[in-house]
Amino acid sequence: MDDPSSTFDAALWLTAASIIVLLAMSAFFSGSETALTAASRAKLRSRADKGDTGAQAAIAVSSDSERLIGAILLGNNVVNILSASLATALFTRILGGSGVAIATIVMTVLVLIFSEVMPKTYAISAPEKVASLVARPIRMLTIILSPIVTVVRLIVRGILGIFGLKTDPGSHMFSIEEEIAGALSIGHAAGAVHKEDRDRLLGALDLGNRTVEEIMLHRSEIQMIDADLPPEKILDTILASPHTRLPVYREERENVVGVVHAKDLLRAVNRAVREAGDPSAAARFDIMSVVMSPYFVPETSALDEQMREFLKRRTHFALVVDEYGSLRGLITLEDILEEIVGEIADEHDTEADQTLKPNAQGDYLVEGGMTIRDLNRQLDWTLPDEEANTVAGLVIHMAQSIPEQGQVFSFHGYRFEVVTRRENRITRLRIRPLVGPRGAES
Repeated sequence: MDDPSSTFDAALWLTAASIIVLLAMSAFFSGSETALTAASRAKLRSRADKGDTGAQAAIAVSSDSERLIGAILLGNNVVNILSASLATALFTRILGGSGVAIATIVMTVLVLIFSEVMPKTYAISAPEKVASLVARPIRMLTIILSPIVTVVRLIVRGILGIFGLKTDPGSHMFSIEEEIAGALSIGHAAGAVHKEDRDRLLGALDLGNRTVEEIMLHRSEIQMIDADLPPEKILDTILASPHTRLPVYREERENVVGVVHAKDLLRAVNRAVREAGDPSAAARFDIMSVVMSPYFVPETSALDEQMREFLKRRTHFALVVDEYGSLRGLITLEDILEEIVGEIADEHDTEADQTLKPNAQGDYLVEGGMTIRDLNRQLDWTLPDEEANTVAGLVIHMAQSIPEQGQVFSFHGYRFEVVTRRENRITRLRIRPLVGPRGAES
């Protein structure tokens, strides 16, 4: 006959061993959930490209996040409930009626420390590494539990649907651009990324969201050549210009008939003088013999698309038109590149340096034509640019009129003072951040 004490001892140790195994499984599920949800898909892709098959499996298993989380939670809850039940039975057998309370306390401590905090802490410290290790077994688990998870998903969606809520597993996911922008902002705040590096990368990412109209040189500021001017006058104008390419028009500025490159013109003039053997041959030169056909682009073109077109056409210069074909402005490849790397200046640039420095009161003197984006980038401000491209345009939009010189406004947390106005254009403003509450001043 078997000894009851030996049977009791065997059952005791078997139950205790089962609880330990279940706690280890719970730790595995908790760590896997944290690692697979916290791991960067970009880093996993980089590891996969280097031959890490575990990282490739992690990418595959995390592609359906709802199915993944459902399988892990199902497995985790099953092992936690089972371990708690076994612990209750074990302690009740040993301690009697008080075993239930003791089992609850002991299992709460064990699950919290060994099955939740410890595995999740380790997983969050190296999510890509852990995700690569657990991906294959978790993938097998999701396949095995797939029928149950599918039923649970249908029940959950049905209940949420009753309350008018719809679930979309991919709706919470950031776009790649948003992930990179967020990482750059965090890195800059932590001091790991320099402001200049952050601005360049964000500028490159933002090209697809911005249009030609936002950065073009307005038609009122374009330097153009009248094709009917005397050749000497045309030559003097081109030589005096800081630009190498100039639009050529006839009769009115809207009627652009071509674009002249200074180097092409000088080569042609030099050739004409040499062939004629007479310097006065330059006075009989026809500019239309060297102009290039103008390249027109719509004002709504995205900057990244326009940059690709410039590179494809091997040209750096385009005239911007609206939907009616009217001339709106001018854009160059350099303008687009400046949105990434900042202002590009050389010894021929005549534009004033727009580096902003505050005065003793903390005011910044800003040109009205300065873009809001450039202002925000230089000073790390957050002025909105949805309604206007330039600082002057923002003030006019908020004031709903063209302010007079000396008028002061406060909006969006900043104080704006109109310093100078020329006709209907605000040419210069004084701006500073507000410390007190926002309001309107006059």
